[in-house]
Amino acid sequence: MEILEVLWARGPSTVREVHGALEARGKSAGYTTALKLLQIMANKGTVTRDASARSHVFAPAKPREAVQGSMVGELIDRAFSGSASQLVMRALSTRRASAEELAEIRGLLDALEDDGGPA
Repeated sequence: MEILEVLWARGPSTVREVHGALEARGKSAGYTTALKLLQIMANKGTVTRDASARSHVFAPAKPREAVQGSMVGELIDRAFSGSASQLVMRALSTRRASAEELAEIRGLLDALEDDGGPA
């Protein structure tokens, strides 16, 4: 996920740029480790690779929201037996939400009640 976070923040980047951004975040991975991870991610379709330039340029294959949605759906299925409410209750009991976050959650719940389901 750290590599995807870098790519979402920076946009298309070379291995050297990704490696530098990871080090700036305090993640001590070697250049070859970053390269290997990007190659694996490209083979799995998680990132795209543009080989037209001398240095290959990598970019996320999907936007952050799509990846998060997929991961949350999988987490709900695996850890919470398909119960979104159990996920929300566990998340809110584990980490304190700010007043702003709680207002956003209330707004989403109100919208879901008005619309009859998720968007």
